[in-house]
Amino acid sequence: MTDLEKLALAMYPDVDKTPEDYENLYPPRESGGAVTRFAPSPTGYMHLGNLFSASIDFLAAKDGGTFYLRLEDTDKKREVEGAVEKILDGLSSFGITPTEGVTGSGTETGDYGPYVQSMRKDIYSCYAKSLVEKGLAYPCFCTEEKLSAMREEQTAAGETPGYRGKWAVCRSLSPQEALARVEAGESYVVRLRSERSANKVTVDDCIKGRLELPSNDTDAVIMKADGIPPYAFAHAVDDHLMRTTHVIRGDEWIASLPLHMELHKALGFRAPKYAHIAPIMKTENGNKRKLSKRKDPEAGVSFYKEAGYTGDTVLEYLMTIANSNFEQWRKQNPDAVLTDFPFSLKKMSASGALFDFDKLEDVGKNRISRLDARTVYELLGAWAEEFDPDFYGILAKDPDYSVSVLSIDRGGNKPRKDMAKWSDAKDVLSFFYDGLFEPAAVLPDGVEGADAAKIIEEFLKTYDPADDKNVWFEKVKAICPAVGYCADMKEYKKSPGEYRGSVAMASAVLRLAATGRTQTPDLTAVMAVLGIDRVRSRLSAYAELVNAGREE
Repeated sequence: MTDLEKLALAMYPDVDKTPEDYENLYPPRESGGAVTRFAPSPTGYMHLGNLFSASIDFLAAKDGGTFYLRLEDTDKKREVEGAVEKILDGLSSFGITPTEGVTGSGTETGDYGPYVQSMRKDIYSCYAKSLVEKGLAYPCFCTEEKLSAMREEQTAAGETPGYRGKWAVCRSLSPQEALARVEAGESYVVRLRSERSANKVTVDDCIKGRLELPSNDTDAVIMKADGIPPYAFAHAVDDHLMRTTHVIRGDEWIASLPLHMELHKALGFRAPKYAHIAPIMKTENGNKRKLSKRKDPEAGVSFYKEAGYTGDTVLEYLMTIANSNFEQWRKQNPDAVLTDFPFSLKKMSASGALFDFDKLEDVGKNRISRLDARTVYELLGAWAEEFDPDFYGILAKDPDYSVSVLSIDRGGNKPRKDMAKWSDAKDVLSFFYDGLFEPAAVLPDGVEGADAAKIIEEFLKTYDPADDKNVWFEKVKAICPAVGYCADMKEYKKSPGEYRGSVAMASAVLRLAATGRTQTPDLTAVMAVLGIDRVRSRLSAYAELVNAGREE
């Protein structure tokens, strides 16, 4: 047994497997598709950047690949109770379902687990032991006090702090010296023995293109004193054994690439392909900045759920950021599911896109407009039950009535687009429900109170809820002469001074009286849904109000 093997055995006496054992336990996947992973920390907070990254992982693996969920929980100080459920709920709310991995707190599915890093300690120890045996890693006994003093000295000398060069004092320990200190019970971390190459590291990033970076010159910690690895080492081992083909992550990790590439080389792994995503930006005081989870409510995915944006609305909006050809594809394929979109990492922008609320609202209106009334009722009801119970009670009191309300102007070539999210619904639909209805106390421009009362009086003489749109409008035109209004808009525009008003003004009176609004979906259908008793009551009350001269 060599001195290095003796040192490795003393450091890891309980390791009874070799890297070859794990290679056999986790063989290459048979699927030829991309293997991607979403690997959050269980801190209980899902932000838009997480969702964006997860959606890219999801779509990149959709064609015969695997998308798995791994929990990187090595930092126990930041872990939040119930975080796993929040992460899973955050994904499922937007239609993202991992193929394998963590499925709940303490549960998982798939052949490449455990998918929770804190349960993989034996695996990391095995690979760390192997690196020590090969002289590619070594124990470092420097105390935190010594390291702190070293960093202060480096900073004072104008050097970038790091365990390198003359400062890497434990690097020069012989295997025998290191063994003696391990056997004496000294606390230590394990550090990578960096190559300190003068050559630059070149990586072909799937989004950024060819990257050329300074090589790693720091003997980074790969195992902490408690036997838990930092992110860099854990991700190298995990991504290899789980056979990840593409690591998709934020571009703040680019600076770490040299270390990650060196770790893969030292471990004898083929590095996965990297795709670094630019952050989502917003403008503030004329300047661009990253969307901040501390400053911006829209940064948290809970914001979209609480506001009532549908899951596909948010994902579709993110796709407009991800691939510039998505909007054109959607116009050409309005009924296609999102996974039909030919997503490409190569078509992602290398620079950050601006968050655009207006575009998000447009996407939401388009998505909801394509849903049938029953689906809208069910989705709206589910949202309202959780976030607006009073409104839910109003909707659920008479489900058939609510569905008929939602059926107006739905479908066809020009469906209604008056809701971008479910929180819009109460205001949009309020005039259909007596408990929410706010009567109008104003008149349309140019209409006298007495004229409005007369229009309503004449209209109610012949109104029939069974009338279709054409018959309804003909009846409105028929009452115009009795009020001195012109029934022909072309004629009215030619000689407006000869009439007290027009048929359009008469229709505006009826709309205000029945709904309290100047704009609504098709008024004929609205009145039919409201029912003749409610229509008569509202029109009569409005006529009395405006004819009494109480208009404001």
